[in-house]
Amino acid sequence: MNKAEIVEIKKQFTPDRCTIDHICGCYVDHEKNKVMVDKRAFMSIPEEEMFKYLDIFKHTLTGTIGKNLIPLEFPIDEEIEGGTQYFLLNLRNSHLEDDALVDEFYDKVIANYVNAENYYIILVHAMYDIPGVTNDKIENDDASTDVYDFILCSICPVKLSKAGLGYNEHDNKIEDRFRDWVVDAPTKGMLFPAFIDRNTDIHNMLYFTKKPEDLQPEFIETLFGGRPPMSAPDQKDTFTAIITDTIGENASYDTVKNIHENLEQMIEDHEDDKEPLTVGKEDIRALLSDSGVPSENMEYFNKNYENCVGTNEDYPLLASNIAAGKKFEVKTPDVEIKVNSDRTDLVETRIIDGRQCIVIKVDDHVEVNGINVRTIL
Repeated sequence: MNKAEIVEIKKQFTPDRCTIDHICGCYVDHEKNKVMVDKRAFMSIPEEEMFKYLDIFKHTLTGTIGKNLIPLEFPIDEEIEGGTQYFLLNLRNSHLEDDALVDEFYDKVIANYVNAENYYIILVHAMYDIPGVTNDKIENDDASTDVYDFILCSICPVKLSKAGLGYNEHDNKIEDRFRDWVVDAPTKGMLFPAFIDRNTDIHNMLYFTKKPEDLQPEFIETLFGGRPPMSAPDQKDTFTAIITDTIGENASYDTVKNIHENLEQMIEDHEDDKEPLTVGKEDIRALLSDSGVPSENMEYFNKNYENCVGTNEDYPLLASNIAAGKKFEVKTPDVEIKVNSDRTDLVETRIIDGRQCIVIKVDDHVEVNGINVRTIL
């Protein structure tokens, strides 16, 4: 799913657009016990409560693709009876009216989701009547021919409200505030099937994680059945390791700067693409070579890549996960320099009085601890 498709589904979680018919919930304590199980028609929920649920569902589709929102394609063997996709498809097709299937889903989550606190599993079913779109990108409900039939799961921590003082309006006094259990924003979730090319794709799903570094691979494998993806921080570390192993300990400042600039240029050249840019083995090889990594170092690229990614594997890395973005940092044990990524030309290395130095070009405006100082003596 791309950003536009995610936004389109996210827009359905408003009172005037909502087509959710059933909502199921399971409150789980820190010892993995089911404390409460609930099932209702969504439109029977009081309005104020409904708004809070809709906000949770929107949060479950919020974040950066590849970091918080992870597209997953089911392995073929998971689409036969007994597979994860087969199970989710049956759950979706039941419109959450099969209590045994819903309970089995809860059991799968509880057995594999790692959380030391209480949490609330929310599962909803909805059917979105997909409007047609004119050449001018204007929605036309009359041109609708397809329906997106889906389920969305949100897993929310349930925490005891903070202790404190509060005003008791009835007794007109300040006193110890009553503490109750509060449902927080979701930390995990999933959308099935995926919404790709503005239509249902039962071969894919979308996984949500609030923290990119906390993917919980075993939990993903339970829901998805395939090889868990590499987290955004792990992708960054893998890319750094490939570069470090290839260029060696004697990498020049200019080579590393070129790698940074060339990668940023690649991302900029593809910023209008529908799908996020990924870089595979040959893309990284070309990036290093074009950035000035010596040919003798590139001879070890294949081995270094396999050591970091795996033997005979080409694992595409999301460019936005491995790029430094709008920052360019130069660090020594005692000094840290941060430069706008489009002004890396301001920093260079020179040999001065026999010592390697970092030189920063400045104009007539320099601040030290917020105070303007003179640059010409």
